[in-house]
Amino acid sequence: MIAVLILAAGASRRMRGRDKLLENIDGVPLLRRQVVRAHATGAPVFVTLPPRPHPRYDVLDGLEGLEITTVPVADAAEGMNASLRAGLLRIPAEAKAVMVLLADMPDLTESDLRTVLQEVDTSSQTLIWRATTQSGAAGHPTVFSAALIPALTALEGDAGGKQVAQKHLNQTRHIPLPEDHARTDLDTPEAWAAWRAAQS
Repeated sequence: MIAVLILAAGASRRMRGRDKLLENIDGVPLLRRQVVRAHATGAPVFVTLPPRPHPRYDVLDGLEGLEITTVPVADAAEGMNASLRAGLLRIPAEAKAVMVLLADMPDLTESDLRTVLQEVDTSSQTLIWRATTQSGAAGHPTVFSAALIPALTALEGDAGGKQVAQKHLNQTRHIPLPEDHARTDLDTPEAWAAWRAAQS
């Protein structure tokens, strides 16, 4: 079994008062859209969130219990690694690997997630399966073998799993996704405006 861990406990500081994960796309908040797409792959989904009360819980109403587990992150202000730690500690022991998915990447589709998951072979020597752009630039999501969970939970700060990924470059398989799906993240109002303009 491969679990999906969606990191959604960040503060959206660069959005100048808006919450990027609550931005609507075709009438659906981005966070809910990403969770639904991850759930559609058939994998159990874990979503890290800021401590309650927070509006992000509201947009997930009705989804809990569908193999979707919300994970409050008490020390979310530390950065991405606090979210990563809290989420990984909830991953079931029987999971062979975990897909780490950033919540602010609106171009990622259900098909993209399935493409990455289908390439995972936990019986091989590979420890990391990482999505890339069509041109080969490393991006997200990234699947880590369960063997790397102790190293990931030991990380601190805001760098995510980069340190662990750097140590295992020779045990990493890259999986190309269409166009820039693996790299498009929207952190500012300007980035959102440009992305929306490109969709129209």
